[in-house]
Amino acid sequence: MNLDEKIFIAGASGMVGSAIKRLLTKKGYGNKKYGGKILCPNRFDLDLLDYELIKKWFSLNKPSIVIIAAAKVGGILANSTQPYEFIFENLKIETNIIEASRLFGVKKLLFLGSSCIYPKFSRQPIKEEYLLSGELEKTNEWYAIAKIAGVKLCEALRVQYDFNSISLMPCNLYGVGDNYNLETSHVIPALINKFYSAKINRLKKVTCWGTGSPLREFLYVDDLAEACIFMLKDCSQSENKLLFDDYMKKFSWLNVGSGHEISIKNLAEMIAEIIGYQDEIFWDKRKPDGTPRKILDNSKIQSLGWEPKIKLEDGLRIAIEDFKKNIYSNFDS
Repeated sequence: MNLDEKIFIAGASGMVGSAIKRLLTKKGYGNKKYGGKILCPNRFDLDLLDYELIKKWFSLNKPSIVIIAAAKVGGILANSTQPYEFIFENLKIETNIIEASRLFGVKKLLFLGSSCIYPKFSRQPIKEEYLLSGELEKTNEWYAIAKIAGVKLCEALRVQYDFNSISLMPCNLYGVGDNYNLETSHVIPALINKFYSAKINRLKKVTCWGTGSPLREFLYVDDLAEACIFMLKDCSQSENKLLFDDYMKKFSWLNVGSGHEISIKNLAEMIAEIIGYQDEIFWDKRKPDGTPRKILDNSKIQSLGWEPKIKLEDGLRIAIEDFKKNIYSNFDS
């Protein structure tokens, strides 16, 4: 990946896409001086659900690198109440962009999957080869099925057309620019919103879903952005390139995680402590827990030279400050 690339980031306005854009810009990509460009059309400029519009856009803009960070995402509540939208919209987004990338001769394509597509009761830590080895978690199977299809589309392109595509499977992400809407957010932004709102409004109790016992692995979004650019650029120059090439003959996806896990209960307590909320945390055990444990085996990408840098507590402090300064004052909690 050179500085003169035309890089299309699908989903550049989201948390992941914006982190990738920031890091690319920092590293000199998109600089007109070198002839590069970072293409970040918003949903009004380019409807990713419309294949004909996407083909016209590719024909006009001719991206050489494509990063698919666009997806309909959400937590347990959103997945449970909008199953059709989660499978239909995600299938359309990824198939439209992947097929246009093939048709218009894109040089490299990176697709972002998710650790939630692995089996609910997968062996731990989860290796890449465990994909499709068991049943999915019911609370997010619609999203998971769509993401599995995207991963397999990329693999099929590599197998049949020798197309340079790879998928990264991140664990639970959080960070600046997250979605804090309690109806659609994931666990960390939901907890930040709940505890900060409770502190400001002097509430004596915060209700959290489930038992708090499930274990989760979290990765700060800037660490994922580093992994994406590493796989698009630096890995090709790695002293372990032969190891990578051998692996890619068997699989086309790599896990990306922090390597550390924490219970949802301990996570909630950590967020409450950072925010300064000191009253009751009530666990509503009538609500689902989701998958009991989910930690990734990151040994393959680490063997190539990538390592996460941001510790959970440090990342939470950054995310909480971002919420307080840029979200809460304009957010209907």
